[in-house]
Amino acid sequence: MGQKPNVLTPEASPLDRFGYTVRDLRARSGHTLRSLAEATFCSYSKLWKWENAKRPPKYRSEVEQLDRVLSAQGLLIELWERIGAGDSAQAHVSVSGLHVSESSVDLATAVSQRATSDDEGIFVPARLRDGSVVFVALDRRAMLRGGVGLGAAAALGVGTPAAAASSAVPGLTRPARTAAAYSGTPVEHFQRARRLLIDNDNLLGPGRAVATAREYIEHIKHLRQDAKGSDRHALMELQTQYAEFTSWLYQDLGDFDSAQFWLDRAFQWSHTVGDSDLTSYVMARKAQLAGEMRDLVDVVDLAEAAQRMARPRSRLAAVARTYESYGHALRGQSTDSERAIDDVRNSLDRVSTDTTPWGVWLNEQYVEVHRAQGLEVLGKHAEAAEVFTSAIKSLPDGYHRDRGVYMARAAVAHAGAGAPDEAAVVGLQALTVANDTGSGRIIRELARLDKALVPWQRQPEVAEFRAHFDGLLAHES
Repeated sequence: MGQKPNVLTPEASPLDRFGYTVRDLRARSGHTLRSLAEATFCSYSKLWKWENAKRPPKYRSEVEQLDRVLSAQGLLIELWERIGAGDSAQAHVSVSGLHVSESSVDLATAVSQRATSDDEGIFVPARLRDGSVVFVALDRRAMLRGGVGLGAAAALGVGTPAAAASSAVPGLTRPARTAAAYSGTPVEHFQRARRLLIDNDNLLGPGRAVATAREYIEHIKHLRQDAKGSDRHALMELQTQYAEFTSWLYQDLGDFDSAQFWLDRAFQWSHTVGDSDLTSYVMARKAQLAGEMRDLVDVVDLAEAAQRMARPRSRLAAVARTYESYGHALRGQSTDSERAIDDVRNSLDRVSTDTTPWGVWLNEQYVEVHRAQGLEVLGKHAEAAEVFTSAIKSLPDGYHRDRGVYMARAAVAHAGAGAPDEAAVVGLQALTVANDTGSGRIIRELARLDKALVPWQRQPEVAEFRAHFDGLLAHES
C-alpha cells in the first residue's frame, strides 16, 4: 500500500501551495506519481515529498522540467520562487561554516540515500564530528563560492554548452531534434557518443559523464517521437543502454538511490525493446548494485533471477553467477561462494565465443577480482590482498578508475591482514585516483581503510595516509 497523501491547506505556506498545485496539475494531466517520475526523470519518493510539502525542490532545473511536463506555463516556477528555495537554501557542505544535516552513519556499512537529481547537485564525502564519513549533497553554486577538496571537485559534472546557453535565456526552448541533423543516423551518432563516454568515465570519473548521459536520454526520447519501424526500435534500445550506463555512473559516484532509479528505468525499457539478453544483463546489474550496497537479502536472489532469464550456459549466466558468489560471501556462506566462483572460472572458455555484446569484459582477471572481494568479506584478508595485487598488475592501460578501486580494496585487505604500512602506501595510491576521478566507490573503500587503520594511527605511513584522506573531505562544523 502506498503512502497516504497529506491533506494540504494551500494558504498555510508557500511550500503547501506548491505541493497542492503540483498534485492538482498531476491529477488533471492524468499522470500517476510513477508515470510522472518517469516523464521528469525524478524519483518517486522525491515527487511524493514535493506533493506533500515535505521538502521543496532544491534546483530550479527540477522545477522547470516539472513545469514543462505538467504544462504549467511557468506557474510552478513562480510558486517555487516564493518558497525561497533558490536564494535561501543552504548548501549541505562548504569549507567555511560547514553544516552536515545527515545522521552519523559509518560509510563502511551505509551511504546517505540523498540523491542528486541533476548536474547542479553532487555527492561529496564529508567527515562528521564523531569521525565517521558520509556522502552529502552539495549545491554546485555553493561549491564554486566556497570550494571543497579536489576529489569532490572532480566529481562535479558540467553541462554541455548548448544546455548552458538555453538555460541562460529566459523563455528560450531548444529546437526540436531531427534525424537529418546527423551525418550518419542518430543511432550511430549516439552509439559513438556512448563509447566515448565510457572511455571518459574510466579515465576521468563519472561526474563528467553523468550530465551528458542524462541529456542524451532526453534527446533520444525526442527523436523517437518522429521515428518509425526499425529506427524507432533502435532508438528505444539505445535509450535503454544509456539508462543502464547512467545507473553505473551514479553507482560509482556513491549515489545508490539514483543508480537504482535508472536501473529500474533500464529494466522497464528493456522489456519494451524485447531484447532478452539486455534484460538479463540489467537484472545482473541489479544484483551487482545490491552487492555494492551490501544488501544481504537481495543480491543472491537478483543474481539467481538473472541466471533464470539468461540463455543456459551463456556469458550472461556466468556474469550473474559471479555476482551470486559475492552475495554468498556477504552472507558468510564460504562454500557456496567458492563453488559459484569455480563454476564461472570453469565456464570462461565456453562463454568466450558467445556473440552477445553484453558482459564482454568477463575474463579470468575480472573473476579473480570478485573472488578477492568475497575472500575479504569472509575474513581471508591476506589471500584477498594477494589476488587484488595480481589483478592490479594485469590491468590494461586506461583503466584508471578501476585501478583505483582495486588498490583501495587491496589496501583494506592489507589492513585486515595486519600489514598497516603496506595498507597505507597502497591507500595513498588509491587516494590519488580518487582525487582524479571523484569515484565514490574508491572513497567508500578508503573510508573503511581509514577506520581500520586507527589502531596504528601513530605509525608514520598510517598517519600520512589518514591526514591526506582527511584533507579530501569536507568537515562538519
